[in-house]
Amino acid sequence: MEGNGKNVRKRRLPGVMAALAAAALLLTAGASDGGAVSSPLAEAAEPAIYKAVPAAGKIGAGTDIRAKALPENAGEPEAPPCPLPETAAVEDTYFDGAVFLGDSRTEGLALYSGLKTAHFYTAVGATVESVFSKKNFETESGEKVPLLDAVADQDCDKVYVMLGVNELGWSKTETYYNQYAKLIDRLREDHPEAKIVLQSLPPVSARQEAKKTYVNNARISDYNAVIQTLAEEKACYFLDVAACLTDENGLLPKDLNFDGIHLNPAGCKVWLNCLRTHSLEDEAIAAAGKAG
Repeated sequence: MEGNGKNVRKRRLPGVMAALAAAALLLTAGASDGGAVSSPLAEAAEPAIYKAVPAAGKIGAGTDIRAKALPENAGEPEAPPCPLPETAAVEDTYFDGAVFLGDSRTEGLALYSGLKTAHFYTAVGATVESVFSKKNFETESGEKVPLLDAVADQDCDKVYVMLGVNELGWSKTETYYNQYAKLIDRLREDHPEAKIVLQSLPPVSARQEAKKTYVNNARISDYNAVIQTLAEEKACYFLDVAACLTDENGLLPKDLNFDGIHLNPAGCKVWLNCLRTHSLEDEAIAAAGKAG
């Protein structure tokens, strides 16, 4: 993109897919200094795309963290519809100016969805805290910088964020809320004209639930309530990706994931279809509202 003169840099994926295949599928301890869910890769053939079943009701309806609304939001524009309604599908060129910021799940989207027009800024183990300071993104020049510094140099008109799975072990949900709010403020400072989209976290599978670790759907539901609340308070868009990847039992279908947490190619294509059918164009949102 041309525009304000900033350097346009595509996400250079770390290594090749063969190298990722050797990564261990380990869950490290969840702590505020960055417990991580590592990036998986499977050799199984791609299954048929799952027909998504929308989640019933509002995500995390039992969680209320609104008491600490941020006073600086008073002067911000009116929040868009929350969550985003389904719209007519867009072409992939719609994402020419889009940035995707995230962890290993978003890296999977870059690898397996087939979307080639967006800019991906990801790191395995990334959190709403580490994106500020951990130098784990390699630029085209070979320099390693924090993810937010790299995003600051990228011209964009839309920023899609999905971060939270590596923070599930944090002791206080409020810590996630406060740090995510700082992340939104930083994105707005760096890209005041860009539309910011906060994406809900997909659930985990029955197999992962059975492990009874901190990476579980009850915790994910709590964090999704935080994400939706921040979208409303900060006048961001909220895209309920989880609703597109949840079966009738509230779980991530087994044919859409590698390890119970990370999406396989079929799962990433469902995610991409969710993105295509929830555009940010005012006219499309208005039309969807009338249709509803």
